[in-house]
Amino acid sequence: MNERLKATSFAILMSLVSIVLIFHYTGADISWDMISRVSGGFMMLAVALHVLSWMIYSLRLKLLASMAGHPIDFSLSFRCTLASSFLAAITPSSAGGEPLRVKILADDGMSYGGATAVVISERLLDSIFFLTSLAVFLMISGFFADFGLKVGAIFLLFLLVFLAFLRQLIIRPGRIARMMERIKKKTGNRGVVLSLEREIWLFRDAGIQLVKETMRCLPVLGMMTAIIWLSDFLVPSALLAGMAHDSCILLSVTAQNILAIVGLLPLTPGASGIAELGMSYLYSTFVSPALLLPLIVLWRLITYFLNIVVGAAFAGASINGIIKK
Repeated sequence: MNERLKATSFAILMSLVSIVLIFHYTGADISWDMISRVSGGFMMLAVALHVLSWMIYSLRLKLLASMAGHPIDFSLSFRCTLASSFLAAITPSSAGGEPLRVKILADDGMSYGGATAVVISERLLDSIFFLTSLAVFLMISGFFADFGLKVGAIFLLFLLVFLAFLRQLIIRPGRIARMMERIKKKTGNRGVVLSLEREIWLFRDAGIQLVKETMRCLPVLGMMTAIIWLSDFLVPSALLAGMAHDSCILLSVTAQNILAIVGLLPLTPGASGIAELGMSYLYSTFVSPALLLPLIVLWRLITYFLNIVVGAAFAGASINGIIKK
């Protein structure tokens, strides 16, 4: 509990410090009166877009689990999504969300190998969408094209390396088997090594099944992934419209795509600081300085702090269990 509280406090502090820095160096102003002027209807739309991303994320997780041979209820999938959103918000590169989803699925009876395959499938679908949509929106908008291309190229390189590793595991299992035999000889066939070996093969089996099923359901999974992220990417545009400013959809979605990829760097919890400063840098080119800071504050309240508040309410025993382990 104390570790969780420290991590949450640190993440929130970094986000607040970055907002103060933006306030100091841009001379922007913010007040409750300014925020209260934002149209209530568009504010609700922004929140609804973020909630929609939760819902579709939960549906996608439910579908992937079923494809891996372990059907789950939507209620479990939704709890899994929100609880992992909390842990993702307080860990670098949002990395804490994946282990928690694996644990919740495993607690429901799925093998750890199968649950890991499901979670990795989620990340791969997200990564493919990021690269595809970034390329499309950079071509359409031309916004920060050089910077966006560099970010996309680096991300693509890491993705290809990871895919190469998965390919070796699937098509050349003999290498993995030989490696495990050497480990077992050196460790004397300890239980933890045998359990690890079993989960590796379960992961491989689930991965192969998911690949086969994914090809059949790729249009549906692709559509779900697009809705998940475009919903979140449109939150700033809804807020801008609520401020009686041009929604700048093309520029904003392109900027959000860049921020989503940069936010995956394992630098700060939930990309705190990076998200705020990065948004200030990108949006300063097309958003009025007077509205920039209120926009950033409201955007983080909806897409980040809401994850912490609501996610913590759903986390409960699942997070306690994974922290103890």
